[in-house]
Amino acid sequence: MSVSQYQRIIIGIDPGTNLMGYGVVGVNGKKVEVITLGVIQLNRFEDHYLRLRRIFERVTALVDQYKPDEMALEAPFFGKNVQSMLKLGRAQGVAMAAALERDVPIAEYEPRKVKQAITGTGGASKEQVREMLRRTLNLSDVTLEGLPLDATDALAVAMCHYYEITRPAAAPRKGGGSWADFVKHNPDRVK
Repeated sequence: MSVSQYQRIIIGIDPGTNLMGYGVVGVNGKKVEVITLGVIQLNRFEDHYLRLRRIFERVTALVDQYKPDEMALEAPFFGKNVQSMLKLGRAQGVAMAAALERDVPIAEYEPRKVKQAITGTGGASKEQVREMLRRTLNLSDVTLEGLPLDATDALAVAMCHYYEITRPAAAPRKGGGSWADFVKHNPDRVK
């Protein structure tokens, strides 16, 4: 399916300074399909500023190629290493600038919110997130083979945004937070 055949396209970004994940989904009604996912390799650049330039170039190219209606990014979490946080924030900012350059609206989601949206629990592992996406989106093992978890993390951010924008505004939160409650209240998301 060509990108022009989707009602809405969402690009998800998992910011990083060594690997930056991206995932693009197309939406038609309640049907969501993965258009592409992958990572931007940055660790071959020793200079942090060259990494930032590469992020800008690649994210701009992804936006130009897939023409997303929205970009969803994982917000940096607060850690103890201030230098790492600064670098991660810069990477996120450059990805945002690439989207803003093309007038693509941006949404940010905390890592716990993304995990909650995908698995039903904010404390899920990256592997659990990948497995739930594999099931929900009918991804083959071949599609995921060799892909770093950063790619499925970015796909999870895009799906989190999809769930957020399609949830009725006044809808009460379903379930009590357990996996069983999540499965019970979300049978269409678990296959």
